[in-house]
Amino acid sequence: MGLGVLSPKHDEHVPGTSFVLDDASRPDHSINIDTRLKYDRSGKVPVILVPQPSDDPNDPLNWPLWRRDFILAILSIVSVIASALSPLLAANTLTLSLYFERDFTQMALLTGYHLLGVGVAGFFFVASARVWGKRHLFLLGTVLIIISSAWGGASGHSYKSLLWARVVQGVGLAPFEALVNAAVGDLYFVHERGKRMALTNMALFGGAFFTPILVGKITHTLGWQWSFYFIAIFTGMLLPFVFFFVPETAFRRAEYLNTDFTGEGHLEGKSHLDPAWEMSHPENTAKQGSPNQSMPTSFDNHQSDTELRNLNIQRPVPAKVSYAQSLLPFNGRKTDDNFFKLVLRPFPLFFHPAIFWACLIQGTMIGWTVFIGVVLAAIYLGPPLFFNEVLTGYMYTGVSPYFDHPLVSTDHSKAFVGAVLGFLLAGFLADWSTNLMIRRNKGVYEPEFRIVLVFAQLVTGCIGLYGFGITSNNLPQYGWFLPDFFFAWEVMGMVIGAVASALYIVDAHREIAVEAFTCLLIFKNIFSFGLTWSAYEWLVQAGYTDVYIWEEE
Repeated sequence: MGLGVLSPKHDEHVPGTSFVLDDASRPDHSINIDTRLKYDRSGKVPVILVPQPSDDPNDPLNWPLWRRDFILAILSIVSVIASALSPLLAANTLTLSLYFERDFTQMALLTGYHLLGVGVAGFFFVASARVWGKRHLFLLGTVLIIISSAWGGASGHSYKSLLWARVVQGVGLAPFEALVNAAVGDLYFVHERGKRMALTNMALFGGAFFTPILVGKITHTLGWQWSFYFIAIFTGMLLPFVFFFVPETAFRRAEYLNTDFTGEGHLEGKSHLDPAWEMSHPENTAKQGSPNQSMPTSFDNHQSDTELRNLNIQRPVPAKVSYAQSLLPFNGRKTDDNFFKLVLRPFPLFFHPAIFWACLIQGTMIGWTVFIGVVLAAIYLGPPLFFNEVLTGYMYTGVSPYFDHPLVSTDHSKAFVGAVLGFLLAGFLADWSTNLMIRRNKGVYEPEFRIVLVFAQLVTGCIGLYGFGITSNNLPQYGWFLPDFFFAWEVMGMVIGAVASALYIVDAHREIAVEAFTCLLIFKNIFSFGLTWSAYEWLVQAGYTDVYIWEEE
């Protein structure tokens, strides 16, 4: 399989391993073109489409690229608002503590139980998405966010009412955290996913770091209730876009077309087109044609499988569903599996090596990011800085409106900028490193090529956690700037890890991607809930340095 990726002991296909690139610079006799496969010929180098699209016009892979990007843009914008729910109270800790006459730990639990709601809801949403698709859950999540946000703003002085509103907000957030990344696998081929996966992760995580900036200012001028009301208003404005322009993305495709699961050889029995088999049996590889030969096209410049695939059975092309039909929340079952069996499926998947790895890579760093966000108010609201909620909110960008504050300078180092830089870096590295390794691996793509991103996460994440622990422990010496600077590094590491793990799961295990993302959702939210449960007591007892840096006595 090449480049350090172990080959299987037998000649079976490894899920995710696919031919995606034919080097046009090679002589024609060395190019293996199979006329049963569809290629993307928009560039100089023909790229095999993985998975292979059907001839069904209802197959999302056959939709024009602009339509798929428009759908993803709508989901990403809603995800930005949905992801704002988790850190919604980060800058308001002191304000709410005084308003409800509760201690900091009970204020932190408003976020903790919210995260717990996200995790618990994931068990049921994953099963529902597998059986009936994702559209009804996106609609349900959007409606729940509107209702719960209006509820939270109108909760008055009732702590319990606000707590339950936060839990329902978590339930509304769950479909977006669990399914938006999986929708990238529904809508795009392998070679199209890198930058778009970075975009969805930026929407899901990066937007969260911009929230406290706005919330601090809103609380200071209008009151904390309006941070909830604005969420309800803007989500309500986006609901028509979700209803009218986000159709069902899940599609029940013929098994032989899922070449990332089964290999190209399953198009017609056992064939030399399985990448793992062909790499180990080059002497049996035969020339199938030239990348420049004339071929008919169908949807989106892809060759028709009824014309070009050597199949013995001619399958009629289904009729395209009407626009009115596409607005229905359900359009049929996507699997024959039992719903309750699917509810329990995430439990054993926690022991799946790839999913367990993704939970550790993504979930732990997200948990520490939530932890920093929860305790940030305690760090800056007290001595020696005595920031208010506005200044604390601006710590998520490092931009302060009070430049005359004795400990605030005009330097711009920020968690939000760290998130943006992390996603830009991850998007660039995800495509560049993968394409480089595909070329070095003779056109064969391995999902393990996505894992190299974790080296960048290791560097940036460790710099951020160690630096934040050291500098936040001695604010009189380091001031506000350096802790904020290292917070940005930690966030950068978090988002790079999130992109790496999401890409690997979608590419290597797309058939269980929904369950896998649910495992990630459950792990990171329960882990974050555990950290927020005793965050302040831990800081008081151990100190900032010992919390973030383990040192052997």
